[in-house]
Amino acid sequence: MITKQGLSKVLLWLPVVGALYLSSHVFAGSWQNNQSLGGFNKVNIYTPDSISSIGQGKALMIVLHGCVQSVDAYLTANLESAAENHGMVIAVPDAMNKAGYSCWSYWQGTKSRSSGDYKNLISLATALTTDSNRDIDPDQVYIAGLSSGAAFANTTACLAPDIFAGMGISAGPSIGTSSNGALGPCETANVQARCQQYAGSYSSHFSSQIASIAQGDQDSTVNLCYNAQNAKGMADLYGVSELPGSNIISEGAGRTGDETLWQDGRVSKLWFNGVDHAWSGGQGANGSYINGSGINYAEYLGRYFATNNQRVDRNVGPLLSNIQISLSGSQIMLSGNAQDTEGFVAEVSASFAGVGGSLSSGASSVDGADNFMIISAALADNLYQVSLLATDNEGKDSALFYSSIRVGPPPSPAAPVLSNITVSVSGQCATVSGNVTDINDDLTLVSIAFANGNISAVIEQTSYSAIQCSLPGGSNTASVTANDQAAQTSNDSITFTIDAGQTATLEQHINAGRLDYTNYANCYLEYSTSAFKLFEMASGASQCVWQDNDASCTGPIQACSGDESGGGSGGGSGDSNGETCVEHSTYNYYHKTAGRAYSSGSPYAPNYFAQGSDEAMSGSTYGLSILHSTGNAIWSLGNCP
Repeated sequence: MITKQGLSKVLLWLPVVGALYLSSHVFAGSWQNNQSLGGFNKVNIYTPDSISSIGQGKALMIVLHGCVQSVDAYLTANLESAAENHGMVIAVPDAMNKAGYSCWSYWQGTKSRSSGDYKNLISLATALTTDSNRDIDPDQVYIAGLSSGAAFANTTACLAPDIFAGMGISAGPSIGTSSNGALGPCETANVQARCQQYAGSYSSHFSSQIASIAQGDQDSTVNLCYNAQNAKGMADLYGVSELPGSNIISEGAGRTGDETLWQDGRVSKLWFNGVDHAWSGGQGANGSYINGSGINYAEYLGRYFATNNQRVDRNVGPLLSNIQISLSGSQIMLSGNAQDTEGFVAEVSASFAGVGGSLSSGASSVDGADNFMIISAALADNLYQVSLLATDNEGKDSALFYSSIRVGPPPSPAAPVLSNITVSVSGQCATVSGNVTDINDDLTLVSIAFANGNISAVIEQTSYSAIQCSLPGGSNTASVTANDQAAQTSNDSITFTIDAGQTATLEQHINAGRLDYTNYANCYLEYSTSAFKLFEMASGASQCVWQDNDASCTGPIQACSGDESGGGSGGGSGDSNGETCVEHSTYNYYHKTAGRAYSSGSPYAPNYFAQGSDEAMSGSTYGLSILHSTGNAIWSLGNCP
């Protein structure tokens, strides 16, 4: 007799098929820039089309910038190819609590899971991992960084080894060292003891964490001693020994790296040949502190993490093959082969579901040649949906085998039966799904008529689903029609409401809370003072984001608004009459650290611009400027009018 556990797996699978098909990734295969998330005001996020080759879903790698380096530099660092090749979401946050030269302040403040940017990074990882639209595997969350970002990433991974399964530390001073140690002589650091101390009660998670430690062999900024010190410290923490010899990592055109590994790939020490103090981005990479002369470190990390991750379940489950299904009187006979490469097949279970609700089941073990046979009980005349599943000794299931077979003579022609119709709405898209059965087993088509056209549904066993976008606002009806070979038809329908978005000017959208000033520049460059439409799109459980058609102008991730009224016509005009004006006079650098200005160009003599108005500020870092604002976060040169 089939076990309750085996039967529940077979039965639960049927409705899950539709859910698997319906899953969609709103931001797949693209950058979503200037996001406010996890306590950070600006995060650039790339979500790939692919999924990880291991585990369940996508991996996540958070990358931390270096000193005097904008997060936008990583938009030209070849991160996209690594993300797509390894099914890895990449998030690049801009530090909130910067030290001098816009560094991550790894040498300052309390090193705690609940303080400063350490807390923000943990919150960012959690927010992205729990966002169902991104499909991130919590066992594949990693953190990496360059220079001060590397030291901060290492510290964060020590504070939260339960969250971060691995780290990529590029040209980073050892954790706990001073700011003087970054640019001066090497500071000796007990990386093992410090990391253990930071983790506290979370130390047990080091047993499954991995670390890649890397640096350019031409780095004349951060002392080269840290590469070996960090690698040895993490290896001592993990309790693994260095393997003899080294490997050459090559990406052609003279781009190579020298790799040393520790037991089980737990630690990797990597030298980027020909690379200075920069993130090694591979061929074509460029930007501030982005070097294109070495291998693509993000690509290397994708391979390294996937190969050596200690937390994912690598059990692929049994393999069903040579399945035969036949009748013996009123009994259904199933036979075939079930093999498991990592262990053994504990059970092969089957479910026989008749149209109308009758259900039978059976189970079998495998013989010495991995063959099995399952024979059902005597069954009443009906059409039966047959599901077959093999489970190994670790509880891992095979792919489900599915077929149908009739017991007894065929009935008279009858129309298909539609049931359990549902609809889910996201923005101006609607997904309609349900169940369809046909006693004659001759279903040919399920079509759905929407207000803007008809589409054919995808049919998976007894489930159907279809998605239609660009639907008109207001009340909508989707009409479902099922057809069979005998020209028999049946119909079903469902009514739903579409929010067609809100039309307003940029200032009105901001005043209504749909946008904020984080992405002001992108929105202003595209729309200026003209009215434009935003749509509210789902972004995780009970979270939404307002965006335009191509997601180039987006607002913060926030609670969904529900039914919003008046947003398209209300809001202020941005007129400054009657508003209080404030002004500040100080060096350009301090305007930048206060959020009133930004810089670009050479890190040694950058150009400064007023935030919002983009007016050029003279004198570079130590130029003295007066900036004023009338309360709309747009700063302009000069005194208040």
